[in-house]
Amino acid sequence: MGKVVIMDHPLIKHKLSIMRDERTGTRDFRVLVEEIAMLMCYEALRDLPTELVKIKTPITEAELPMLTGKKLAVVPILRAGLGMTDGILALVPSAKVGHIGLCRDEVTREPHEYFCKLPENMDERLVILPDPMLATGGSAIMAVDAIKAHGCRQIKFMCLIAAPEGLEALKKAHPDIDIYIGNLDDGLNEDAYIVPGLGDAGDRIFGTK
Repeated sequence: MGKVVIMDHPLIKHKLSIMRDERTGTRDFRVLVEEIAMLMCYEALRDLPTELVKIKTPITEAELPMLTGKKLAVVPILRAGLGMTDGILALVPSAKVGHIGLCRDEVTREPHEYFCKLPENMDERLVILPDPMLATGGSAIMAVDAIKAHGCRQIKFMCLIAAPEGLEALKKAHPDIDIYIGNLDDGLNEDAYIVPGLGDAGDRIFGTK
């Protein structure tokens, strides 16, 4: 069974509150997305395995811990997930990067895949799957479906804010993945937007309407 981690760090909560403010402009919003993604990634990768490796310091030789095990891949859900990618890569710059493009039908509110490009050897990788919003859960579920179809079984989904409806849907569809959430909000409104939310993350990251 995967785990659900809802962040309680005051820095994450503070930065999320600034992001939510409708007066926060594109530049500051984009920077905050990267910063929160980095803070969340630090927690999400807490369980990475290490092994002792011999290293010669300026003083002596010692056996010291280094990362081992699965290779990492970051696969943002386009387009808003791109805003979190640089923050994650700041911590794990050697990770491979793939992309999954999903768009929501404004009538049915169902996601549709329009692009998928993933690194090689996905069955050997730990995948970090970032998307700022987990609303209905449809896009996250479809993205995990696509990644699993390429043989990957170790997935960590990461979002800034989530609605309880989306969290439950993702857990039900993929109970084996880990889910990391910056804040669990109140729920969805009649237009399937998260409340209190922060608006459309993609529009606010890229300055579009």
